[in-house]
Amino acid sequence: MNEIGQNPLRRRLAAFRYAFRGVAHFLIKGVHARIHLALATAAIALGFALHINRTEWLAVIFAIGLVFSAEAFNSALEELADAIHPERHPGIGRAKDLAAGAVLLAAIAAAIVGVVIFLPRLLP
Repeated sequence: MNEIGQNPLRRRLAAFRYAFRGVAHFLIKGVHARIHLALATAAIALGFALHINRTEWLAVIFAIGLVFSAEAFNSALEELADAIHPERHPGIGRAKDLAAGAVLLAAIAAAIVGVVIFLPRLLP
């Protein structure tokens, strides 16, 4: 067994290193991830500007996390599917569509959170 495999602390640190590498890849290579990042940044800036309360912050943070998580799972599934079966395949196409649909549902939920929290403050 290698040195990392024998030391539990090193295994844990390596797991975090791999996770951060995945986040970096997600943000650098993912076009949709950058769009979500821009929208999340706008929501956070709006939250500060409109002085939303703690509960509203929790909802905004949760919605942002949900969308990023869904998009990351979608990206991971697409990478894996393309590596396993690079040609078009109906089953893989459906799996990709389902994963993209999950992102859409998360984004819709996040948009609803944004409307409920921000719209009353923006309208007279």
